[in-house]
Amino acid sequence: MWQDKLKEIIYILEHSDVNEIEVRFWGKTYRVVKAAVPDESVTPAVKSTAESSDEPQDSMEKEDEQSGYKINSPMPGTFYQASSPDADPFVKEGDQVVKGDTLCIIEAMKIMNEIEAEKNGTIEKVLVENGSAVEYDQPLFVLRLE
Repeated sequence: MWQDKLKEIIYILEHSDVNEIEVRFWGKTYRVVKAAVPDESVTPAVKSTAESSDEPQDSMEKEDEQSGYKINSPMPGTFYQASSPDADPFVKEGDQVVKGDTLCIIEAMKIMNEIEAEKNGTIEKVLVENGSAVEYDQPLFVLRLE
């Protein structure tokens, strides 16, 4: 089953401007990266690697002493602040959040992925506009920890 999904990810990668995709499932990490090609008339080569890790990986969030706790996108996709265009946003600047609260949705490969708060705090800043494209590990929110 995952071989078919990896083939689909490779196809999407080859036909997009994205240079790298990383997917985690059941303790394994699948990373697909475009190789640098000097001649643009040649189709880029794509390689994939699978790594197994028992340690939880916290790539979704980074702490920055000067600007607060950043919550980063776990995947490339489209950022949505609400579940539908006419609904209220999940969170706004100044809102209190607790671990597990839904912060936003990232649409990737026609799948809506809810991004949840990993820690308690206050939304200091929303860094992305609704409906805009985001990249893997791009900061989405700045959270002031409590």
